Amino acid sequence: MSVSFSEISKEEIAQVMQLSHAAFEEYQKTTPEQKSLFLEAIANEIEALGDALINKASEETNLPAARLNGERGRTTGQLRMFAQMLREGSWVEATIDTAMPERAPLPRADLRKMLIPLGPVVVFGASNFPFAYSTAGGDTASALAGGCSVVVKAHPAHAETSEMVYSAIKKAIASCNMPENIFQHVHGNSFETGKALVQADHTAAVGFTGSTAGGKALYDYSSQRKNPIPVFSEMGSINPVILLPDTLQHNAKDLANQYTGSITLGMGQFCTNPGLMIAIESEGLHEFINHLGAGIEAVQPAKMLHAGIHTAYNKKSHAALDQTGVTLVKQAAKEANDIEASPAIASVKADVFLQNPLLHEEVFGPYSLMVICADEAELTAVLKAVSGQLTVTLMGTDTDFANHPALIQVLPSIAGRILFNGVPTGVEVCNSMVHGGPSPATTDSRFTAVGINAVKRWVRPVCYQNCPDNILPPALQNANPLGIWRMTDNEWKK
Repeated sequence: MSVSFSEISKEEIAQVMQLSHAAFEEYQKTTPEQKSLFLEAIANEIEALGDALINKASEETNLPAARLNGERGRTTGQLRMFAQMLREGSWVEATIDTAMPERAPLPRADLRKMLIPLGPVVVFGASNFPFAYSTAGGDTASALAGGCSVVVKAHPAHAETSEMVYSAIKKAIASCNMPENIFQHVHGNSFETGKALVQADHTAAVGFTGSTAGGKALYDYSSQRKNPIPVFSEMGSINPVILLPDTLQHNAKDLANQYTGSITLGMGQFCTNPGLMIAIESEGLHEFINHLGAGIEAVQPAKMLHAGIHTAYNKKSHAALDQTGVTLVKQAAKEANDIEASPAIASVKADVFLQNPLLHEEVFGPYSLMVICADEAELTAVLKAVSGQLTVTLMGTDTDFANHPALIQVLPSIAGRILFNGVPTGVEVCNSMVHGGPSPATTDSRFTAVGINAVKRWVRPVCYQNCPDNILPPALQNANPLGIWRMTDNEWKK
């Protein structure tokens, strides 16, 4: 039996954010090592929840235990990654330009710069990742690492799972003697709750993963504030995949097998799901489409995360398939029941696609549209028409890459991550990963939601001029007590 949670009121939100602000100020007194131990304690407490957490998440989301165990590992791994980042220390970008009193015609003051935390961060839990993008996910981990307090609004689709993770964080707060309200947890389903959280006086930044409508609404709420704040919304993507002629001629079947798996992985409920494929008309392309159709036809329908996502998938996929010029290639042979999704592949000519903006929209689920182009110019036009993606993928041979240099040059303007001969589903959590992209994929293409650089969303630079050494933050003091790498007079030094 599911448990219901009461909607937080606007008055309670104001109090929560006030407590968060007070905790934030207290948190500034903790050392990087103390923060590291805190993040590691959260990871340990989440793991200590054992199978009970996995079972509850599976019950609420219909995701299999194997997937959830992997996602929990990613979540605890993220927390430990940020703990290591804090110990290494160079993430604060300490930069020192020492005084030059004898410089003519004007002397230079002593200038020292580093990154400092913004303040209380509100995180909206994501429906499709109950661990990695929710209560103790990447937004929370990076914000706590950056020195911010955090308030999470649990996603109603897995509210009990969120409560269990919250209990683990509370234990870590107690065992590490952290400020009691450094992390708080609230529930709410209404737009008014989201608006109140964004517009509360003490909210300093917002993290969101979800729909375009939801992300834009939060962004708009911020712009209506007396003092607008940054809103980092990751709002989905159709992740175009370009299939070049030579690889289609030689590898059509293998490519089809690869993309059957990618399109239907997790019933397509990933923000990096390949929802659009683009290729130039050829025999190899038609062979690929035939093999892909056969693969999709054999896929067994499975339950989606919840009824809302299932309803949206059916509505959007049917709307796309009903458009003039769109042909259903294949769908799963077995009938879908309850909230199961029926995987489907469709095709359309490029000229039709270019004239119909509805076909450019994301269909969140196991659906992909094949756009058939007459030549490279038309292919490039299609690609530019859907710019603003998390990923773009190029499938080709060395011959293909040599024959299409102009196309390759376009790719960085399309997405935050460019893949060659792979599938976009699956995001490695590491220093070099970029999980972001131009609008409408995100509200700020300068940042990533995955990897250690995710912390940069929650901090800002501050410069100290002619500040006495004993007053400076440790990261900027002459003795470098933290032992971190710093840029000093244009040289990296410890």
